[in-house]
Amino acid sequence: MLCGKTTCPVALRFNSLVNVGALSIDMKLEGNSPPEVFVGRFGYPKVFIGPMVPPIREDTSLLAAPQLWFGKSIEEIVNMRSQLVRGMYPVAITAPSSGLDRISQMVQELGLSSSPADSVLEFLKKPVSTITLSDHFEPFGPSAPLRSFNLGNLKMAKPLEKAFYDVDLKAQDAVVNSYEAGTDVSSINRALSVGAFGLERRRRFVPTRWSITAVDSIISQKLMRSVKINPLINEYHVYECDNLDNRYIVLMMPQMWGYEWIEAWWPKTAWNPESSVSMQGDYEHYEGRTTYASIGGCYYAVRLAVAEKLSAMGRQAGVVALREAYPGYIVPVGVWINRESVRMALIREPQRFNTLGDALRHISTRMQIPIGRWIKSSALLRDALYQTRLSEFFH
Repeated sequence: MLCGKTTCPVALRFNSLVNVGALSIDMKLEGNSPPEVFVGRFGYPKVFIGPMVPPIREDTSLLAAPQLWFGKSIEEIVNMRSQLVRGMYPVAITAPSSGLDRISQMVQELGLSSSPADSVLEFLKKPVSTITLSDHFEPFGPSAPLRSFNLGNLKMAKPLEKAFYDVDLKAQDAVVNSYEAGTDVSSINRALSVGAFGLERRRRFVPTRWSITAVDSIISQKLMRSVKINPLINEYHVYECDNLDNRYIVLMMPQMWGYEWIEAWWPKTAWNPESSVSMQGDYEHYEGRTTYASIGGCYYAVRLAVAEKLSAMGRQAGVVALREAYPGYIVPVGVWINRESVRMALIREPQRFNTLGDALRHISTRMQIPIGRWIKSSALLRDALYQTRLSEFFH
């Protein structure tokens, strides 16, 4: 407890490993991969790829389905994911376009599977008992270099299979077609990551961290094109959701498309060791953006959730999404938390207001940071308030 956090993240990681028996894994592992794969980014363009397999023979699909994790505690999520042992196999990222060796081929097939796959891993040495935690991808457990990897029978989702065998289909089109056919975002990400999409000679392994953001960005851009020609909403909507000691507020304004994502991290949370609240965000106007968002992959994950909602509504709006991360959020669990939490918020009935002032006054009662500081940090809110005297909102 020397870190000052309310719960010890070191103890959480260690207990998770002990509870699932990850410390006892030896040189061979048999189990059902959810399915799950991981493509690293260090050393790019030469990286480590590999399957992630738990020592479990039953249905493991939940371990790779973050869209189903809403409402679970951090301990439950870390416990689930720490069961996944990662095999590491070195490849050049161009391998899918130049022919695959047997292990790489098995990894690619696993990345395309639509259900748990019987897997057998043999390692060059005993897996190292650590848990990898990131705000970009989901946690996982021990890892070790692979000696061999064998898969049992598996089946592919039809949209992914179709895109895989269409070597004249661009990767962006494969992502969009798979999404429109009902394939979940996590499955599309795995397929893109293992080099299953794109023109035949241009297929590549894509680091998991990059593929997650790429899928969120590609799909949201496609949805935004139709959103931008929709009629405006006619009032101010405020949506809200709490998850894993994070509070999410989404404000939709009756104006042309614009989007902004701002995070506020309390001291002693996952990424803020300082003694004061840390705030950062990024935004885009109607024309969109041409540079990578400074705040990272969470920007695109939330943009996807927002674009999905507006597309389903058949409406257009300016959107400001806010997050307060409180001290109970002690370890990062991946970018999915933002996408799925905002999706959940947008499923719920919003609070509706006739004026921006009324909407902001309501938000001020739901967030701990004063509304004035949010406005100061927000380009879109300042734009929305520009034509009106600020004093009107703060009597």
